[in-house]
Amino acid sequence: MSNLFNRIKSLLSGGEKHERDANSRNRVQSQRDASASAPSRAEQEPPQELDAQEEEAFNLTLAQTRETLDSKRLAPDQNLQTIVQESDACQEQKEVCANLQTKAELDLTAEPQTNASQDVDAPQEAQTQSTSENVVAYDQTPTENDETILQCDLLEEYDYELPERLIAQEPTAERDHARLMIVDRAANKISQCRFYDVVKYLRPNDVMVLNDTKVLPARLKGRREQTDGRWEGLFLQQDPKTRLWEIMSKTRGYLRPGEQLVLNNPRGGGLERRLEVVGRTERKTLVVRPLMEENETSLDFLNYVGWVPIPPYIRSGLMTDADRNDYQTVYARRPGAVAAPTAGLHFTPELLRDIKNMGVALCSVTLHVGIGTFKPITVNNIAEHQMHSEYAEISEETVKRILERKAMGGRLIAIGTTSVRTLESASNVMPDGTIDSTGHNPYTLQPFAGQTNLFIRPPYRFKTVDAMLTNFHLPKSTLIIMTRTFGGDELIKRAYQMAIDDDFRFYSYGDAMLIL
Repeated sequence: MSNLFNRIKSLLSGGEKHERDANSRNRVQSQRDASASAPSRAEQEPPQELDAQEEEAFNLTLAQTRETLDSKRLAPDQNLQTIVQESDACQEQKEVCANLQTKAELDLTAEPQTNASQDVDAPQEAQTQSTSENVVAYDQTPTENDETILQCDLLEEYDYELPERLIAQEPTAERDHARLMIVDRAANKISQCRFYDVVKYLRPNDVMVLNDTKVLPARLKGRREQTDGRWEGLFLQQDPKTRLWEIMSKTRGYLRPGEQLVLNNPRGGGLERRLEVVGRTERKTLVVRPLMEENETSLDFLNYVGWVPIPPYIRSGLMTDADRNDYQTVYARRPGAVAAPTAGLHFTPELLRDIKNMGVALCSVTLHVGIGTFKPITVNNIAEHQMHSEYAEISEETVKRILERKAMGGRLIAIGTTSVRTLESASNVMPDGTIDSTGHNPYTLQPFAGQTNLFIRPPYRFKTVDAMLTNFHLPKSTLIIMTRTFGGDELIKRAYQMAIDDDFRFYSYGDAMLIL
């Protein structure tokens, strides 16, 4: 079976990639040259015949792996085009699927509209060379003066060992009683307190920016009516015209148009809810029609049969009733996320009231956390990572309040990495609508609504955010890369080691860090 999975890996990647050595520039270059000239494993090894059992396992594993790799959101200039093998029998389904549009801001309560909403052009990462003498644009060949940049581009530099016992499985009994680590960049010092003490580190003229996205009960579980086989899915988006859904799907075998999926109610009992398969997109995600009751909205449907999409490292992704409240910020109001902006989970209404009463301005932005949040970095050189695109929005009123407070000497304190991405994206919009990924440009914060694929990594220059509140993140993730870019590499590494030594709780339901 080892040959079987080697073939899968070869087919998906086109050959084995060589690993870069962080300690030797010559070895890095030689490996690049070798990789470019050497034939792929698929070319070196002749195809092997599989027996019936191996063939079945191969096809199932390959289909599931491709579906996982294809699970990022659409580029905003794409429609959901279906790949349907059937011809005349499903022409209607083909046409309906082809009309399914990507919609940035989900409207799950709306009735069908006359015209489908228009996509927002996606900003692409600009490859702008920095003005700093020791920074080389990421698409250029390394030179003698960029050893630090090369080191920071290696994925292995963002790895660390975390005891499994420190991965929080439940939130603290009271939201604001989590532990809080204070990282003072100016003083190069680290201290600890409880989260409710965060008010001690705020000033009257500060402005705090919160992400008001609301997590959808997007995980779906059920069975295939035709075979009675188990099925699972994850809601991704809805077309406002047809109210068709795009979902990720996991099951054995192939779902064909017309087949129905019977969904389980998380609370048990009640009326059955069903999805009818319409087709597939070119990315292999599933297009389905929810069979709803009269006057029922998609949000009603999801609330009835949907499960909270908690991460797999929390109870292996098994939801409890408490997660419906725990995995949602107290200020969430705009449905659209499939994961929570977890830094905000620590706030209570009383704590927010105290912060506001001391003179701190509270503002909201929106970033709908998408399925790409779960996408791991699979390249050793992080400069080659393709960041997922997510819908972000900041209003003119919010921009005005932020600029007023900063003019008064106040600091902008972003709550969570999603708020940081929104604010920095809106601060780097170029004249052609693209978003500069370096931060080295003359543009400033402005109203913004659209897709952002900004990947914040060294040597990004932060333009708007002065302080950041965040949780402790997974190794080798885009979030820990952003955190170390903002807080300073060595200081944040020291903070993480201190958190492990002092038994801080990690990840979504874990403790928090305030970087000043």
